[in-house]
Amino acid sequence: MKSPYPNLLFSKPLFSTRPKRLVLSIAIFCNSIVYATPYSFEQAEQRVFDASYSLQSQRALQQASELEAQAVKYLGLPRVDLNARAYAFHAETDVPLDQFKQGIEDQLSQRVSDRISELENAGVPSGALDGVQSGINNIIHDGVSQFPNYAHLELEDEVFRPTVSVSMPIYTGGLTSSAKEIAKIRANSSTFNQQQTEDSQRFQLITFYFDVQLQQQLLASSRNNLDAMQRHLDNALKLEQQGFISRGQRMQFEVARNNGNRLYQSAQRQLQSSQYQLQNLLHSMDTVEPSTPLFVNEQSALKLNELMESYAGNSPLIQKLQNDTALAQQKVKIQQAAQKPKVFGFGEYALDDEENWIVGVMASYNLFSGVDKRKQVQAAQLQSQAAQLLTEQSKVELANVIHSSYQSMLGAQRSHQLLKDNMRAAEENLRIQTLSFREDMGTATDVIDAENNINALHAEIATNAYKYVMSLATLLQSHGSLDQFQNFIHAPDSDKIVTTVAGGTP
Repeated sequence: MKSPYPNLLFSKPLFSTRPKRLVLSIAIFCNSIVYATPYSFEQAEQRVFDASYSLQSQRALQQASELEAQAVKYLGLPRVDLNARAYAFHAETDVPLDQFKQGIEDQLSQRVSDRISELENAGVPSGALDGVQSGINNIIHDGVSQFPNYAHLELEDEVFRPTVSVSMPIYTGGLTSSAKEIAKIRANSSTFNQQQTEDSQRFQLITFYFDVQLQQQLLASSRNNLDAMQRHLDNALKLEQQGFISRGQRMQFEVARNNGNRLYQSAQRQLQSSQYQLQNLLHSMDTVEPSTPLFVNEQSALKLNELMESYAGNSPLIQKLQNDTALAQQKVKIQQAAQKPKVFGFGEYALDDEENWIVGVMASYNLFSGVDKRKQVQAAQLQSQAAQLLTEQSKVELANVIHSSYQSMLGAQRSHQLLKDNMRAAEENLRIQTLSFREDMGTATDVIDAENNINALHAEIATNAYKYVMSLATLLQSHGSLDQFQNFIHAPDSDKIVTTVAGGTP
């Protein structure tokens, strides 16, 4: 049986149940943000840069690289060392005296023989002198025999010897200059690493921050949809009680309401998950409530050809890869320097009373070490070639990302205009359906469906805005200018997408 005028049957329940559901929705919403801390995007970005462990780590590594580069700045100048040696020694030894004793005996015997010869020349008879010479020689032999055969010696001393030593590389085959250059290159690489880390943290913040805004929009849309399905069910219950529809028809509305409730609960869980990710990124103990809404820039301030021409000079990734190529080329020079001779000057001066000194030049050339230096040079050259090829491949991949994200951004901008047109049409349709209902020309179902269409458009607009934001962020990150993202938020043509709660059902 068809209702003769169904509008009169449902006007009262629509009025009586809506305030209760609205109060419940407000209570749930307020309870969810009691402990929420509002953050604008600028505040959240500053919070990330202050609290990020990875950024703090990268800053420390950059400072370390800069200090290492400064440490080898004067490499190649003379090295001056102040040395001090203090030592004490004790030594004992037995010295054999046989040769010493024999030498003394021979010398004394020779002198006696010389004296006897002088006496003979003076006229003394030799027969009288033979016995004297023999006796004296015996006395000498006996006297020398009294000396021990070994002498025990003990030596002790304490020495303190200060010196100044100087050494200076004269020729290293280019090793010194390459070492300095490598330190500079590594410092530059650390700078590019920090820029990449900052961009990565900023991109992660954009993802999480505006995802929370999107999920809030979707939650509001699903809440409004659930309210609409509940009103459908309430009306269906009235129709069933008055016999205008069957139980099976009423259960169709109940299934639709249950699906709406399921989608609403799913949206709640997704919002909580997104809020936790943002809260964890900001190292916040409280739930973070983003205050910067989703947005779409209605005009494109970026030109694709300009982006393609400048990304290689802006991208920290490309700059780091180019830096790695330069580092590989310096390693080739180091391997080549290992094959060349080395020349060093040196000197040392004693600061004690003796004032001893020494100066000289030392040259060395390795003939054999068990390492094939020629193959080491070839390996370093191949590594340099690989670094160059990787840089070129990364340029190709970044160009593809820039092109695709630019097209996606333009698509989101066009869709935003179309969705705004659809929203104006949907709002006009809701106005018409509301007037028709009030004049008994339409049904409550038509009004609810029109309202539901607006809810769906709100969700679609928010989803499209999030797509635009992520496309823009991807484009800027690939180009190396993600730090300019805030300028697009506050641009004059930035259309903000605020969270809305549908209403207007009579």
